[in-house]
Amino acid sequence: MEDGNHPSNFLKGFLFGSILGVVASIFFAPKSAIDLREEIKEKGSKVLKDAEVIYEEATAVFVDAHRHVEELKKELVKLRQMAHPTKQNLS
Repeated sequence: MEDGNHPSNFLKGFLFGSILGVVASIFFAPKSAIDLREEIKEKGSKVLKDAEVIYEEATAVFVDAHRHVEELKKELVKLRQMAHPTKQNLS
C-alpha cells in the first residue's frame, strides 16, 4: 500500500497532531503551572486511550485482510489446478 492510506500512516499523523496540540496548549494557555500540568496529564491520557483504540481497530482490519488474502490464495490454487490439470488427472 504505497498510496498513503495505510493505517500506520493515519496513526502516525494522529499522534503527531496530538503532540503538537499539547505543546501548543502549553505555550498559549493562560493557566497556572499546576492547572496546566493537570490538563496535560488528562490530555495525554486521552491521547493514549485514543491511540490504543485506533491500534486495536487497525489490527482487526489487518487480521481480517490477512484472512481474506489467505482464502483468496487457496481459491487461486484450486483454480490453477482446474485450469492446468496434471497428466495424472488426464488419464
